[in-house]
Amino acid sequence: MRYEVERKFMVAHAGWRERAVSRRRLTDGLVGEFPGGKVRVRLDEEQAWITVKGRRDGLARPEFEYEIPRADAEAMLGLVCETCLIEKTRHCVPHDGMEWVVDEYGGALAGMVLAEVELEHEGQPLVLPDWIGREITADARFRQSTLLRLAREAGRPVTLTEVVAARL
Repeated sequence: MRYEVERKFMVAHAGWRERAVSRRRLTDGLVGEFPGGKVRVRLDEEQAWITVKGRRDGLARPEFEYEIPRADAEAMLGLVCETCLIEKTRHCVPHDGMEWVVDEYGGALAGMVLAEVELEHEGQPLVLPDWIGREITADARFRQSTLLRLAREAGRPVTLTEVVAARL
């Protein structure tokens, strides 16, 4: 069993752009949620996955990820996840021996830019790039399901200022 250990951050400025080494477009769909976890389907230009994420314990959570046929992912996105879609361009940005990802959201979350980094273990030292802002790892307002709900309630993409001001 694999455990995902990740930290998430706001992005302070666009200095990451000049350091990005790759990018890919992703579409995520929320298949379902349960207390402390979720099931997601993800599609990029070449592959498709289904992922089950369990309850978080500190920074770690169990993660089960399986490649699935592209046609199955497209069907799930269209039939099961139609109101829970996340569109984003994921940029890979190396820094201090680690691979950071910066997600630029589109669709219902257009304009949102967030960063994350996966760690080998919770105590792993981390050197933050200068373009990193406030940490949001434990902030429920920045869960993708919450961001989508806020956008649906607003009837338009939500801004970072609105998310920060949101009361859950």
